[in-house]
Amino acid sequence: MNNKNFKFPDTAAYEFVIQALKDRGVTYEDIAEMAYNLQKKFVPNIQMDEVKKDTIDVLHKREVLNNAMVGLELDRLATEGKIKEPLESIIMNDSGVFGVDEGIALNIANIYGTIGITNYGFVDREKTGVTKKLDEAKDGTSNTFIDDIVGAIASAVSAKIAHRNN
Repeated sequence: MNNKNFKFPDTAAYEFVIQALKDRGVTYEDIAEMAYNLQKKFVPNIQMDEVKKDTIDVLHKREVLNNAMVGLELDRLATEGKIKEPLESIIMNDSGVFGVDEGIALNIANIYGTIGITNYGFVDREKTGVTKKLDEAKDGTSNTFIDDIVGAIASAVSAKIAHRNN
């Protein structure tokens, strides 16, 4: 059912994502640092303040918020044991053949086109910054979606910067 009177809760969605990331030890500054490191070789005069602003801008996009909310909530639910089997075990073990986490991340990375996707491929393979910390954490929480979401947001920010500077 499509309720024509429904107004998308942009502010609430943004706050949901920022809080969910914060609850897992990730700040928008962590994401900005990743994006900065992705772009500094190509845009040598880039300033961190500019990257932080771009990160906040990207985090306000509905496409980013929608995909991030779904992935972050699935990680939370899996961690709390609230997803039916076999899906919970698949998520908790970050099964390599699952691919849904990368699918959500690609939706985020793609908001600025192919460069976002290629950046995400690099980030997903290299696992640097906060994504490495999340990927390697062995504390009983599901990081199946969050590491990909964070990497994809950094990739989208990086792509936004690249578009503006080329």
